[in-house]
Amino acid sequence: MARITERGTRARTAVAATAIAVAATVWGVSTLVGPGHTPAHGIAGDHDPARPDGSGSGPGGKPAKGIPEGITHASESGANAVNITIDDGPDPRWTPQVLDVLAEHGVKATFCMIGPQAEAHPDLVKRVAAAGHRLCDHTMNHDTAMDRKPVAYQEQQILDAKKLIEAAAGGAKVEYYRAPGGAFTPDSRRIAAAHGMRPLGWNVDTKDFGKPGAAAIVDAVKREIGNGPTVLFHDGGGNRAQTVEALDGVLGWLKQQGRPTGFPVRTAPDAADSADATAAHGAEESDGGAVGTVS
Repeated sequence: MARITERGTRARTAVAATAIAVAATVWGVSTLVGPGHTPAHGIAGDHDPARPDGSGSGPGGKPAKGIPEGITHASESGANAVNITIDDGPDPRWTPQVLDVLAEHGVKATFCMIGPQAEAHPDLVKRVAAAGHRLCDHTMNHDTAMDRKPVAYQEQQILDAKKLIEAAAGGAKVEYYRAPGGAFTPDSRRIAAAHGMRPLGWNVDTKDFGKPGAAAIVDAVKREIGNGPTVLFHDGGGNRAQTVEALDGVLGWLKQQGRPTGFPVRTAPDAADSADATAAHGAEESDGGAVGTVS
């Protein structure tokens, strides 16, 4: 009887120890991954992405150069400056015309390029970079539903495009990432920042993509410029004759208003930019909010 009792005690002890071990494993996994989060690189902890304060590491363990994960809107040229951004190119017909208008006004812009378009037109990418404009990653396929796709897909769309754009540029770096349609996610912002690209939103959607007429595009800028400094135009995706005409009108109007132009903030944000990033982060999980819905 004593031996039977001893065996029963040992069995109960083994079961209890197994339960504790299983519970500890479950707790550890949930603590590492967190609710609702799928790591981009397998087990959480395999990769130390850049943190918003720049204290994390970039690819290969190298510093991420202080690139925040928050969506930028502010201008490096100050509170009164305007950022001109051009999406969906490069296009062999329209990008040269956009570049000519920018050159006539002495304005530098940020070109958000589609990876395969850049690969197909490396001469235009080089021309954009040589003129002193900045490059922005606008993904491979312009998938406006990226925010509902797996993290691995988002990473592929972002990093493959960056590689193609930089190869076409022949040395110039891609400095920003803009999600198609404003479909940012915390993961896509993290991936971009960890690879040296500041997530870039916009404040003024000119609606030029819908071809409402050059006058309507100019009026949209005048009406909405109070929303913030970053203005969205397109040099790809179809006939952009109205955009070229409207861009000339907008740049002339900005000069009359005494508004300089500049590039979006990339690194340590100022107070205004921090507020923008916070607002954009809250909006991005719904319809894109301040970063718009079509780009």
